[in-house]
Amino acid sequence: MNRPIFGITGWKNSGKTTLTEKLVAELVRRGWKVSTVKHAHHDFDIDKPGADSFRHRQAGATEVAIVSGNRWALMHELRGEDEPPLDAILARLAPCDIVLVEGYKRETHLKIETRRLQARDRTPLSANDGNIVAVAADFTVDDESLPVFDLDDVKSIADFIERATGLVA
Repeated sequence: MNRPIFGITGWKNSGKTTLTEKLVAELVRRGWKVSTVKHAHHDFDIDKPGADSFRHRQAGATEVAIVSGNRWALMHELRGEDEPPLDAILARLAPCDIVLVEGYKRETHLKIETRRLQARDRTPLSANDGNIVAVAADFTVDDESLPVFDLDDVKSIADFIERATGLVA
């Protein structure tokens, strides 16, 4: 399945999640069907201890699907397996117009780098990643050869993503 993929990358506390959330809302407002993939570097859980699905996983199930009339979720326990590559996750997504990928600094899809003054690290990632095609920052960036957007200028960033991914000419 060949659908546009565009990433939002940056250091911890650089504004990735906030920008991703705003971009999803803006792209959906424009009529696009958007899916997201978020990379987490830590142990996370979308389930609560004591819930039936949690108990199924605790008992040893590798996959647990939770299904209701409003949504469904599939949890897969790696149980010692390696983290799956991004392509394997993308292959499991339902058809959509675009996938926004938050994190995954080392992958080769097109990305925008977020930078905030309050971020733990402000070392530019774009210097060593040719897949970063733009920067969004909450401070003035003068030393960058890429397009630079204000971190809050979601409409212009969405315009850029639509053009960069071929959603619009």
